[in-house]
Amino acid sequence: MNSESPNPSTSSRSPLGMLQSLLGSVRPPEWVVDEVQNRVVLFLNHVLMQEPQAQQRLRRQLGKPVRVAWGDFHLTLAPTAAGLLERPTGDRQPELHVTVTQTSPFALAQQVLGGERPNVDIQGDVQLAAEVAWLVDNVRWDVEEDLSRIVGDAAAHTLVGGAKSAAAGLKAFVGRRSPTEPGHSDGPSA
Repeated sequence: MNSESPNPSTSSRSPLGMLQSLLGSVRPPEWVVDEVQNRVVLFLNHVLMQEPQAQQRLRRQLGKPVRVAWGDFHLTLAPTAAGLLERPTGDRQPELHVTVTQTSPFALAQQVLGGERPNVDIQGDVQLAAEVAWLVDNVRWDVEEDLSRIVGDAAAHTLVGGAKSAAAGLKAFVGRRSPTEPGHSDGPSA
């Protein structure tokens, strides 16, 4: 046997590679997927209700289904007359397909934490795609505002500040740990 033969990905032997393989093989029950999708719709509508311009843009796309997919997971949403989102029923085919092309959850998290947009493949209605792109670029969740309703302004400001610091630290850590080639290390080489 040749010792120079190509190795399987070295990341598959690392703890993160093993965790990624494990996560990729676990499939939650359908009822869990359904409930998570319902919660995602509720959260998105909560955010949209704070953005009248976003609701107006969605009203123009009334009933046009958009399918968002990442690996085996997908969610189909359609704008309502109120400018919110719903999970459409029936056999209506999506008019827009948005597929996140990054398959690794860790690489995807690294992109997002790095302030980058994930790579996506978009196919379908061009106008609907433009509206979705506008929503992604312009609609933001005001976490501090929501927290202040529960814990008060000062506590919300402190919690959000702490979370931002933690996210910045995690982003810096991920950036340092990002291997560019097998055998990468942070320290000086001997």
